[in-house]
Amino acid sequence: MQASTAKPLGASLSDLRPSATSVDGTLILRGADSVAVEPRSVTATIGGKDTQVTVTPAAAKPRTTMLVIDTSGSMEASGMATVRTAVREFLAAVPQGVKVGVVSFASTSGVDVKPTTDRAVVQRAVDGLRSRGETALYAGVQDAVKALGTVGERSIVLLSDGGDTVEEQKGGLAREASQLATATTLLTQAKVRAEVIAFNSPEANGAVLKQFATAGGGSVVTAGNRGAVAKAFDAAARTLDSQVSISLSRPAGLTGIQPVVVKGLASGAPFTATASLDLGAKAPVVPTSDETVAAPAVPTAGIGLPRSAPPPTRFLLPIAVLLLFLGVFVIVVATLGPVFRSQRKERVATIEAYGMGSRAQMRAVQSSPSSISQSLVDAGEQFMSGRESTSRTMMLLDRADLPWRAGEWFVLRVLAVIVGGLVGYVLLLARNPWVGLFIGVVLGYVLPALVLRFLARRRARQFEFVLPDVLMLTATSLASGFSLLQALDAVARDAPEPCAKEFSRALAETRIGADVSDALDHTADRMDSNNMRWATMAIRIQREVGGNLAETLRTTAATLREREGLRRHVRALSAEGRLSAYILISLPIGILLFSMYSNYEYVSLLWTTLYGLIMSVMGVLAMAAGIFWMRNVVKIEV
Repeated sequence: MQASTAKPLGASLSDLRPSATSVDGTLILRGADSVAVEPRSVTATIGGKDTQVTVTPAAAKPRTTMLVIDTSGSMEASGMATVRTAVREFLAAVPQGVKVGVVSFASTSGVDVKPTTDRAVVQRAVDGLRSRGETALYAGVQDAVKALGTVGERSIVLLSDGGDTVEEQKGGLAREASQLATATTLLTQAKVRAEVIAFNSPEANGAVLKQFATAGGGSVVTAGNRGAVAKAFDAAARTLDSQVSISLSRPAGLTGIQPVVVKGLASGAPFTATASLDLGAKAPVVPTSDETVAAPAVPTAGIGLPRSAPPPTRFLLPIAVLLLFLGVFVIVVATLGPVFRSQRKERVATIEAYGMGSRAQMRAVQSSPSSISQSLVDAGEQFMSGRESTSRTMMLLDRADLPWRAGEWFVLRVLAVIVGGLVGYVLLLARNPWVGLFIGVVLGYVLPALVLRFLARRRARQFEFVLPDVLMLTATSLASGFSLLQALDAVARDAPEPCAKEFSRALAETRIGADVSDALDHTADRMDSNNMRWATMAIRIQREVGGNLAETLRTTAATLREREGLRRHVRALSAEGRLSAYILISLPIGILLFSMYSNYEYVSLLWTTLYGLIMSVMGVLAMAAGIFWMRNVVKIEV
């Protein structure tokens, strides 16, 4: 082999695994650009004895790397933006066959993405990381090593400032030193290479990071700005692209710890890689989640891995999903229960509705809940009884034509709050689950009432729209010689909904002895219809003083049509103002939600600082005043 005048390359040996006849490992080369090893130029010695070397492409065996990213508050939003950009370039440069995973650590640590070849999944996970909290560096390194397992060439790319504030707060310097020794021992026993990027910050501790690199047979690169971080990640990607697998024949008679030296050329430049190898060493060892690693230099009594158990928020995730499923299931059963009645029960319900007219009995026939549902409904009935709001709620349920009792409505409201809170918690689990829980609870409490009012108002508008045609049908029946009750029966059979059902209820009241005018008044109150009140007043006056009722109803129907036409004309003229009001109301809410997704650190100042809370309160009050003002401007009574 001829000597080369090129600048020597940095080189190291990783994942050395001795067997009875050979020593297998990975040769790592570090240069300004990706380099290719010249297999014929490679020579090696073990314990000073020459040995045969076989060089194969690194892609021939599994390769896995974990991005271990510091997301503590010291990284700040600018640091996380730098990390996201650097990781994007790193993923583009890493060989396709290399699996990449993500571990993040702040006050706690955990595996965000298990090793995968899907680069988009990794990038999405990194884009979602936000800086906050303390620094659990040692726990993050241990979690990464465990996630890598023991198969193939494994490495971590660690980005941190090197300070573990969590362990220091828990037990002072002694505990911090013990946990550092535990993490470095784990790296050595697992034979995981550590490529370290030291990010400058006020809490920087380069000595700790150097220990990780030494224990993992890697290197340390100091990065003080965006460009330096990008170069460091690029160097880590080139390292994965500039490595080969080597197999050395084991000389006979050698035991114990022996030096291993590998020399050769790569893209015309010389390299020398050295390592100490215990020829009696076992395969890589990674403890299970409930085991600890013995740190020989520091007492480890009573020390466990910081993240051997999931944090409280991760305990709550499966519970939240389970409760969410149960809540949705109960809501569906309670809502769709009346749909699954038999035809016999439908006929019985119809007979009792017309014959007895008892609303309580009709509700009992319509619902067939299980014993558990019945217990919940009974508890809801007790809670709702005697409350001032119950009568208004039942009136809205009647107006919306929903077959629910007060207790059933209460159970649905409670379940909506629970499900809303759990949905918000799950959706914002990666950012701020407690804010999501609060928003979900508020929406779960408010939305059912808004939906009920919307359904009641929509059905009342449909009633008002159809009422002129119903009065014309009644007038035509009266002119044909029918009595008023016969005319109402024709309306109940031939009129469109919702008038057919409401006039059927009025007719049923007359059959059990109620006066027809009173029954129609009840319909007007039930539907909150002024038009129906005027029509009922006309019928009552005609019955007291006499006259042509058919002509009176025709005149009333014509008047109602003219009022409806005027109302629609006014509504069309005010449409622009209403649309502007809707946009102005939804715009700040939409911007808040988008900002929470795209730049959480920035918008979170609204509820994490005193000035932000003051601004939030003032903004909510100003928005409430604006909504009240705009509502009164665009609301025109006809």
